[in-house]
Amino acid sequence: MRLGAPIFGDISEPRVWAGRVRSKGYRAAYCPVDAKASDDVIREYRKAALEADIVIAEVGAWSNPLNSDDSVRLSAIEHNKEQLALADKIGARCCVNISGSRGQQWDGPYPLNLTDETFDLIVETVREILDAIKPSQTSYTLETMPWAYPDSPDSYLKLIKAVDRPGFAVHLDPVNIVSSPRIYYDNGAMIRECFAKLGPWIKSCHAKDILLSPRLTVHLDEVRPGQGNLNYDVFLREMSCIDPDTPIMLEHLTTEEDYDLAAEYIREVESNLHL
Repeated sequence: MRLGAPIFGDISEPRVWAGRVRSKGYRAAYCPVDAKASDDVIREYRKAALEADIVIAEVGAWSNPLNSDDSVRLSAIEHNKEQLALADKIGARCCVNISGSRGQQWDGPYPLNLTDETFDLIVETVREILDAIKPSQTSYTLETMPWAYPDSPDSYLKLIKAVDRPGFAVHLDPVNIVSSPRIYYDNGAMIRECFAKLGPWIKSCHAKDILLSPRLTVHLDEVRPGQGNLNYDVFLREMSCIDPDTPIMLEHLTTEEDYDLAAEYIREVESNLHL
């Protein structure tokens, strides 16, 4: 397992970026450039990462390839192709997006998101992206979500089989599929199921936490690791059983201090597990 997080400050010089990552004790990092970077710049960041023993966890391709507006949808697909090509060049573990939404909010709920028709559209879209780039150094992944496929280990496994491409893999965010009190209180079992069914395909994970509020109807809020109910004992133990270079990446916090506190919590849990 390799812990990582966003890096604050100027990271426009590859060795400075690598130094900032290592100064925080991280051994994984988000990709520091986007597809607009020149090949020379990409090579320099890849070299700096290798020399500092940093795994570039993921290249984000955040966009909506399912948008009902054809111009938005096609633009998103091209963006995913460009970012996947970047991930391949820089040696990232994966390029990650969500599958998208049939509605206007790219990451929001919509009545058509969890239909068979949308499942087939996701398969078609993922194949198009992968067939255009044919990555050899990275994988294309879809982050698990509560209201879009893949929304469970079974639906992810079904997607893997349907896409049927070696370049398609798994990005696991267990918090995103804690979508009911039943899963919330027994999320350790859900995490074990994810690793049991998806372990060989997991390329990167997100580290967050979730808190159930005592208000009707159901209110689940994302919080900093250590402030919620996600079973990190199980999460980290399961991660220790797969590829040791698999990153676990902190996200969605606002300050450097918050990230430091989150990293401290995860390291404390890992230490107590004696992995």
